[in-house]
This record gives sequence, structure tokens and C-alpha cells, in this order.
Amino acid sequence: MEAMQLQPKPADYPRIRNAVKFYKVTSVITGVMLLLLCAVMVMKYAFGVQLFLFTDTGFAEFVPLAPEGVEADFEPAGFNLFKAILIAHGWFYVIYLVSDFLLWSPMRWHFGWFLLIALGGVVPLMSFFLEARVVRRVNAFLDAHDAPATRGAGAER
Repeated sequence: MEAMQLQPKPADYPRIRNAVKFYKVTSVITGVMLLLLCAVMVMKYAFGVQLFLFTDTGFAEFVPLAPEGVEADFEPAGFNLFKAILIAHGWFYVIYLVSDFLLWSPMRWHFGWFLLIALGGVVPLMSFFLEARVVRRVNAFLDAHDAPATRGAGAER
């Protein structure tokens, strides 16, 4: 016997519409931050440099990584852009997970969907593909279920 999928409650449709807007924004921001983080990792591990802004020698400067064992003593002057991107992505990912939950919960999807959407913030480019698929799925559901009620209310005027 197949388990029946729970459906969102009609009272939650306005909340779902707001949640899908929030999800769209957070998925794009998180996806962009993840791509920046990937670029940072390539620069750091493939080329052995990190980017500092507002250094003593100019606006931006690629600085070689510290020699092994003296990382704590080696902190160039300026703003470490790579570290800032790493921290920003981490915080945006937390916000992305909140938006994931705010959409997943009222849609009453199984837990696998929550995990799949959560992976969008850690697998490069995945958030962009998921954003399109999830938004399309949510909007199709809302258009099919919420539109008759809206059309019925408009027809009485």
C-alpha cells in the first residue's frame, strides 16, 4: 500500500507564496556566494594565493600563502577578501536553510525534499537548478489549487 502524500493546507497558501519569494532570493544569493567560494578555493589551493584589499601597496593584492607551520604569525595588512567570502557564504547558507524550511514545512513535502534543497547551498550550481525546479513545482501547485478560489471570489463582484 502506497503512503498518501500530505497536501498543503489552503490557509497556508499566502504563507507559501511569501516563502517561495524568500527562497528564490536566498537560493540565488547562496549560489553566487558558493561560486565565489569555489573561485577562492581554486586561487588558494591551485595557485597558492589569497586576495587582500586595501593593502599598504594598493587597493588589491594577491598574497602568497604563508609557509607551512607559521600561518599564525603570517597575517598581511589589509582586508582578507577570501576569508570574508568564506564567512559570508556560511551565514547566507544558514539563511538559505531557513528559507528552505519555511517553504518545505507548509508544502508538507517528505524530508528528502528538504535535504535535496539543502544540498543546493553546498553543491556548486545546484541551487540555480533547484530554484527553477522548486519554484515551478510550488507555483504549479498554487495555480492549480489556489486559482479556483481566487476566480470564484472575483466572479461574485
